[in-house]
Amino acid sequence: MLSPLEQNIRKNLKYNVKVNLLDGSLFGMALGFASFSTILPLFVASMTDSATLIGLVPAIHSAGWLFPQLFTASHVSRLRQYKHTVLMMTIHERAPFLGFAIVALLLPFVGLSIGLALTFLLLTWQGLGGGFTANAWTSMISKIIPPDSRGTFFGLQAGLANLFISMSAIGAGYLLDYLASPWDFAACFFLAAVFFTASWFALAQTHEPEDTEKIIPEEKTHFWDDAQKVLRRDKNFNWFLAVRILSQFATMGFSFYIIYALREFNMTPVIAGYLTATLTISQTIANISMGWIGDRIGHRAMLILGATAAFLSALLAWNATTITWFYPIFILTGMANVSLWTISMTMTVDFGGEADRPIYIGLSQTLTAPATIVAPIIGGWIADSAGFVPTFTISTILSLAMIGILVFLVKDPRKIRS
Repeated sequence: MLSPLEQNIRKNLKYNVKVNLLDGSLFGMALGFASFSTILPLFVASMTDSATLIGLVPAIHSAGWLFPQLFTASHVSRLRQYKHTVLMMTIHERAPFLGFAIVALLLPFVGLSIGLALTFLLLTWQGLGGGFTANAWTSMISKIIPPDSRGTFFGLQAGLANLFISMSAIGAGYLLDYLASPWDFAACFFLAAVFFTASWFALAQTHEPEDTEKIIPEEKTHFWDDAQKVLRRDKNFNWFLAVRILSQFATMGFSFYIIYALREFNMTPVIAGYLTATLTISQTIANISMGWIGDRIGHRAMLILGATAAFLSALLAWNATTITWFYPIFILTGMANVSLWTISMTMTVDFGGEADRPIYIGLSQTLTAPATIVAPIIGGWIADSAGFVPTFTISTILSLAMIGILVFLVKDPRKIRS
């Protein structure tokens, strides 16, 4: 017998799937013009030769997205509706892209040093904006999508996002090749801002019912008290956290693939666009297939597959001899990214119920954040002092350790709860 809330969710399921898939598609179109893997690192590389600073671009985005989520968990867990919080907070992860366009146009007047400082300020704002949105957004999606379909939905949404990223990434490559500076990067970032705005309006159409059945304690608890209870009682989740943290070091070489291809093999902007498209198309296929398969056989198996892809990606980068090698490298990178982001997020919400899910989400993301920012700094330092190949070598070794923990120590939480 379904509760009134569950009946409402089932009634609006098809509609909510449609508008949130539209949101993901438009969000992906925007990201293709301002990719954290290629376009933004190339923009920073136009202002500095430092591998450390270039490697910080995706790291700041990731760390900003991860770090605030535990601190917002207690507040989010007391909400009966998440949508308003999501819509207000996500403005802060979208608005900075208009700022990137303005910085690009101002570079000839303000100089590289000021431009670089402004870029990193905007990256920090964007990352934290995503982080303050993420827990509420994940909780909202987990609420309006039934448990047996979450992996499929997260995978399909991410897959469509990556499909549109691939389309706009190719366009971005041609814009960078065709337009003269500063209009090249400015055009990419302005188009990103336009599509992010359209994405926000699609997200705003979500129908989320108020959860009047949810039991909310009168006394507000501190987020760390709730977190300690989870960490003490759930050892399986602790091993899962270990994998999440180790994965940041196992994949630290990913940040430098595009710069390595640029410096070692004279990659052109058009090839950079095609490599971005290769990455995103592989992520599209992996998201849809791995999410669907994970719903049926368990998401732990998909994490093991992704860790293996990370190992093979770093191994190939370690031994690459021509630019052609980077096509399979980026395909494997796409599989690894899907596993460690989409599948990991889907598996995280399986650990807890409606009441404590935001705490699990917050722990999974916030405790991973320090590693997310430290790993590329270490990788950049190694790349600057010893070259890119030693960074890829270390990533290869740590990927093997990650595979071992997943195979021997982590159990599927959905099967345990059942």
